[in-house]
Amino acid sequence: MKKKIEKVAVLLGGVSQERNISLLSGNNILKSLLKSKINAVPVDTKFFPITQLAYQNFTKVFIALHGKDGENGTVQSILHYLNIPFTGSKTLASAISLNKLKTKILWKGNNLPIIPFCYIKKNEFKKKFFKIFKKHILPLKLPIIIKPNQEGSSIGITIVNKYEYLYKACKTAFLFDDLILIEKFIYGQEYTISFLDKTILPIIKINLENNEFYNYQAKYFSKSTKYLCSSGLNTEQELELKKMALLAWKTLEGSGWGRIDAIMDYKKRFWLLEANTCPGMTKKSLFPFSAKKAGISFSELVKQILELAN
Repeated sequence: MKKKIEKVAVLLGGVSQERNISLLSGNNILKSLLKSKINAVPVDTKFFPITQLAYQNFTKVFIALHGKDGENGTVQSILHYLNIPFTGSKTLASAISLNKLKTKILWKGNNLPIIPFCYIKKNEFKKKFFKIFKKHILPLKLPIIIKPNQEGSSIGITIVNKYEYLYKACKTAFLFDDLILIEKFIYGQEYTISFLDKTILPIIKINLENNEFYNYQAKYFSKSTKYLCSSGLNTEQELELKKMALLAWKTLEGSGWGRIDAIMDYKKRFWLLEANTCPGMTKKSLFPFSAKKAGISFSELVKQILELAN
């Protein structure tokens, strides 16, 4: 029987708020695949309907889309229907992981440490804001952080230190989603734990200048943001964090590759932040940095992720 010639579509760009980062990730992946002599083709989903992949003889899809565009399960569902293997988590795991509220509910149900929060729906915002404020927001106490429910890269997020700024911060978050989360803001040290199939890659400590918030600017453009590996945690703390992150990942039924972000407060307690089923693959991204510390080159990493396509 004649072996089917491999042809890989690298999905990139798209129309989400993270389009520019997706283009950087996707092009890095594309260059790596081509360098490895793999027949890879860039597909910008902003201009090319995903359903047409079935007519282009693609044997696999490497998803490099970020945010709602590629991480909410829609792309995964279509590819599953087309019977084309794709990288990363399956449809349901992708959809839940991008949804911060559903992720928190699942983690809480598994007795994992989540930061105290409440949420508001856009259609209830004006009518029930003061009721929600008194009953749910006030008990959180300042500072608090406002987040769109389904966005990545800290887009639409505001830290509120005075209640007079709360209403405006909510309106900003509603520009990106019809449901927003209001969380207690935790001062502490952030860590990220990456997964490659069943392997936990080295933990990365994120060092921010002046304890600033790890926002979009700090993630992709700031020269003062430092990533440390080893993490600086002692053996017991590292084991605790890995165990917590692994359970969080398994609870969401994540697969292939992904990341769990966490924070340690000043009392040395760990709290889960969020999950990422399609991590960035830019020059400043944490996933390839962690893999490199494990002795896996970027080229080998890309090939391994592709081989895990389900």
